[in-house]
Amino acid sequence: MTTTSTTPRAPRAATAGRRDVRGALAAAAAGVVSGALTLGVADLAAGVVAPGASPVLAVGRAAIDLVPGPLKDFAVSTFGAYDKVVLLAGIGAVLVAASAVAGLLARRRPAAGLALVVLLGAAAVASAVTRPDVDPGLAGILRAAVPTVLGVVAGGAALVLLARRVRSARAVTGGASSGLPAELPAELPADLPVAEPPVADLPRRPVLGSLLAVGGTAVLAGAGGRVLAARRAAAVRPSDLVLPRPADPAAALPAAVEVDVPGVTPFVTANRDFYRVDTALTVPRVDAGTWRLRLHGLVEREVTLSLDDVLAEPLVERTMTLTCVSNEVGGRLAGTSRWLGLPLKSLLEKAGPLPDADMVLSTSADGFTASTPLAALLDGRDALLAVGMNGSPLPVDHGFPARMIVPGLYGYVSATKWVVDLEVTRFDRATAYWTRRGWAAQAPVRTFSRIDVPASFAQVPAGRTAVAGVAWAQHRGVDAVEVRVDGGPWQPATLGAVPSLDTWRQWVFAWDAEPGQHTLEVRATDATGDPQPQTRRPPRPDGATGWHSVVVRVG
Repeated sequence: MTTTSTTPRAPRAATAGRRDVRGALAAAAAGVVSGALTLGVADLAAGVVAPGASPVLAVGRAAIDLVPGPLKDFAVSTFGAYDKVVLLAGIGAVLVAASAVAGLLARRRPAAGLALVVLLGAAAVASAVTRPDVDPGLAGILRAAVPTVLGVVAGGAALVLLARRVRSARAVTGGASSGLPAELPAELPADLPVAEPPVADLPRRPVLGSLLAVGGTAVLAGAGGRVLAARRAAAVRPSDLVLPRPADPAAALPAAVEVDVPGVTPFVTANRDFYRVDTALTVPRVDAGTWRLRLHGLVEREVTLSLDDVLAEPLVERTMTLTCVSNEVGGRLAGTSRWLGLPLKSLLEKAGPLPDADMVLSTSADGFTASTPLAALLDGRDALLAVGMNGSPLPVDHGFPARMIVPGLYGYVSATKWVVDLEVTRFDRATAYWTRRGWAAQAPVRTFSRIDVPASFAQVPAGRTAVAGVAWAQHRGVDAVEVRVDGGPWQPATLGAVPSLDTWRQWVFAWDAEPGQHTLEVRATDATGDPQPQTRRPPRPDGATGWHSVVVRVG
């Protein structure tokens, strides 16, 4: 007896769906490797004409410049020294996603995928040519734009070719035979043999081979760009520089500068541990042999110095603390080093500032600017054009070959790294990078104190316990530090010695800790008699305020 089945069989529909998913994945992969080739070729070209013209770096720098101030504050306070790593990772993720979308578009509409690549390239070119450190002449604009343009040409061509390969493979397998006619009758004999269609019916080898070939080319191009950039890097590096002995050495640190409590921040910060906050996505590699510092503007005479000129001057050495304005209450964006440099006062006197000048606009090799009150550079404080840090040439991360150090001012108005230009001007004629973004033009360092030990939420034994940390009020000095427990009376801490008013100060308080949970608070008073304000306020626009506190459990 013959029976029939009334259950429809649809293996072809399921197979077509799987084929379409594989085709989409292949198209997305084609977009990603084409995007990688774009970046690789651009980096290779940048290594030849201008290492800083890499599209990723150009877009990253533009993002740093354009991102709203509060978001920058969040990035610095959340990620600290890793904020730029997070930014680069974010840019990379966006580029991967956009490249995959371009591949998916090109699978069906090649012009649409190519248009997306061109649009992204145009954004990168715009970011590159509008950087403040790009020469506005035609040659400078071409050097900034050409690497990205070449990358887009290579990546766009690869996208079109790979998308064609994916479409061709799909066309070849789109009618893959299952051994059945395209349309099956609704009822089939139960004993009729049906061949299941192949699942992997998209030819993998040609597509995969093309993807690997383009991806490998991208890797080789990117590696070549790195090699070329390294060869074009600074010819004279910190390790090649021999610093002269200071004509005026730093005072020896007092014997009691350390309070000798484990866990307290060292009085002098090692170069490798010194905080770094700046707008440079990648550290500028400045050739000390060709570096020049130009001093001009509202002056009687323009002055230009080479590094040899600076080193030939009588240099002074001073121990000073620097603080970042982004430092939150309890934060660690501060450090103390022994700096060697040329007094900026003597440098300015060579140029002769005009009477109506009140500001110096300093410019970094990467285009960053800072506006420093002229009075702070001429009032006798140890403002330096620094070339040495803790007995060594400045590390590249901290401004090699020269940077500014001005005690008593936050770094964003005074501590320009990789400095190449000093323009004597006026606050009503020029604005700097951060002041254009809502930060204060005048930014003296606020009085600050911090508890280093015990750490917040630490478990400490009952009995006599050391509470210790650091406090600072650069160029005013710290006269007192007080600690209170659970909102009780303020009690004086013992202060460590200091070599000058321009450094932080360690302190220690002997606490008779009783079992239970307790809140410890600290406040400092500067040498003018002004106490650290209690009201907690974020860093914007001129530095954070508030008492630092920690909660500990005793027992």
